Amino acid sequence: QLQLVESGGGLVRPGGSLRLSCAVSGSTLDYLDIGWFRQAPGKEREGVSCIDSRGSTMVSVDSGNGRFTISRDNAKNTVYLRIDSLSPEYTAGYYCGGRSTGGVCSLESSRYDYWGRGTEVTVSS
Repeated sequence: QLQLVESGGGLVRPGGSLRLSCAVSGSTLDYLDIGWFRQAPGKEREGVSCIDSRGSTMVSVDSGNGRFTISRDNAKNTVYLRIDSLSPEYTAGYYCGGRSTGGVCSLESSRYDYWGRGTEVTVSS
């Protein structure tokens, strides 16, 4: 059973940065695609960025291309999402999803079988 635990959210001032973590257990990143998603109140969950089993990455243009950087640490079995130049519209719950690798990772939430509980990011002055 794959388990994912997000952390690193919090209250940030506009213009600030955050690094979110997704700690994975139950399998290793060499066999997994991991995606980061966000969901603002009253809105659907949208894909932000993902990384596949080989380390290839994808970032959603619609979600703010250039502000998101995904990376992973295989030794810690953890995937990170760095968010720069935060603005209030980035306030949302941020979730990581996991699945057995499909060759190329996906930004569609329906493609992922396992989810963490999320970490809240609030951007406010």
